[in-house]
Amino acid sequence: MQHGKYRFIVGFLAAPLALYALFVIWPFIQSIYYSFTDWSGLSPEFGMIGFDNYSRMLDDEVFWKSLQHSLTFAVVLPLVTVGLALFFAFMLNVGGRRRRGAAIAGVRGSSFYKIVYFFPQVLSIAIVALLFQFAYNPNSGAINSVLKGVGLGSVQPDWLGDPDLALICVMVVLVWSTVGFFVVLFSAGMASIPRDFYEAALLDGANRITTFFKITLPLLWDTVQSGWIYMGILALGAESFAVVQIMTVGPNGGGPDYSTIVLPLYVYQKAFRDGQAAYATTIGVALLVVTLAFAAVVMKLGRRERLEF
Repeated sequence: MQHGKYRFIVGFLAAPLALYALFVIWPFIQSIYYSFTDWSGLSPEFGMIGFDNYSRMLDDEVFWKSLQHSLTFAVVLPLVTVGLALFFAFMLNVGGRRRRGAAIAGVRGSSFYKIVYFFPQVLSIAIVALLFQFAYNPNSGAINSVLKGVGLGSVQPDWLGDPDLALICVMVVLVWSTVGFFVVLFSAGMASIPRDFYEAALLDGANRITTFFKITLPLLWDTVQSGWIYMGILALGAESFAVVQIMTVGPNGGGPDYSTIVLPLYVYQKAFRDGQAAYATTIGVALLVVTLAFAAVVMKLGRRERLEF
């Protein structure tokens, strides 16, 4: 009986696992293999060069800049995005005024606010990047126009052209475009927490801040940890690549003076602009290691006893 059960399970898992191995695992293995070659990406012929690409990468100043910026994204963006999303979700679900028959209540019209917060998720990240590129325009952009309209005409920053401001501008766009998703995610988690917990805490004299840290956050911790990892992977991957590549100045983005270059964009530049596919895969392997290390660290630091209700 047990033998037949396992054969039944294996029969269902064989096809999905085979597809996953073919389209996910195998490309990773190929990338690691190509990182030890001199493949240009166009020629079918290439030779093995050992660890030369890795030695070159360790001496590459642009690689270290891109790694620094990617790590900054991985640390700052989840912290800001998840923090804002928790605050907004808590205010929407628990922060309303007390009503008759309910010790706690959400903000009136919270469903509408959730739609407003989630709206950036409907837009393509390319469209979002273009909109903010126009807004940051130092001559005719909306931000400088507003500054001029309120009497701050002397304060006209060259937002994306200033090496000290460009990276911050990019991070603002990434936070704006992703925070709504986590507001909805955390709101769904908070809606499943029994109201009796909050009512009992309020009767004991707890305030909103205390209920957040003693009730909401512990019971929502698994969701917060998953959201933290997901946001970090977005910051290290396609989201950061698209925004930086579209918004920033320089050949294929990353400027000025590599002040906004990130690892995914550097991989793209080396592979498709410079025709150095093998070196690009080497940087890609480094990005894979950074992503796995980030997920492992967050899971390790966020490990705690699971609370059920």
